[in-house]
Amino acid sequence: MSDILFPTQKEYLENFRTKDNPLISEMEEYARDNGVPILNWDSAEFLETLIKITSPKRVLEIGMAIAYSSIRIAKNLKKKAVIHTIEKSEDNINIAKGYIEKSGLQDKIVIMEGNALTVMLQLDKKYDFIFLDADKEDYKRLFDYSLIMLKKGGVIFVDNLLWHGYAANKRVPAKYKISTNHIREFNNMFTSQKSLKTTILPIGDGIGLGIKI
Repeated sequence: MSDILFPTQKEYLENFRTKDNPLISEMEEYARDNGVPILNWDSAEFLETLIKITSPKRVLEIGMAIAYSSIRIAKNLKKKAVIHTIEKSEDNINIAKGYIEKSGLQDKIVIMEGNALTVMLQLDKKYDFIFLDADKEDYKRLFDYSLIMLKKGGVIFVDNLLWHGYAANKRVPAKYKISTNHIREFNNMFTSQKSLKTTILPIGDGIGLGIKI
């Protein structure tokens, strides 16, 4: 099982998608052709909606890749708001910088290069919104750091919690078994948090949404 939705449902929903941003389309094509994992388009649209609703002043993104989500977040931020985004791949950062320049959102996006587990320890400010989309084996530790850095009333958005459908599937291909176990353990931990109001939504590859209470 490689898809969360049946093909007919997926095709139906895609009919309603707006494709009026050439840069976003260019980035999706690049990610598809080069095997770069980015947020599913429906998850990205949901993320943009949440940014519009919550109007965060400070956003932290853990796992920038080529800045696909960074740009989609930044273009919905208010005038003085900013997104700090962490990425450890030099290749990804170089590509991301080019796309950010094309977007004209350089003043909204601050890139922090390095391993997120190290970079986050150096941050001393709180965030209104945190987007977690990094290596699955690090999810728990990154989430623990995120909880400390998230303001009360702040939102955390976590991608890949259905993990290509395997999180809910009894039969898991060998190459996905370890990562699937990481996701299953994370989901149990995420939904049992007393400091968060949480839910897992069947959008894209599965979105974990939490509000700090």
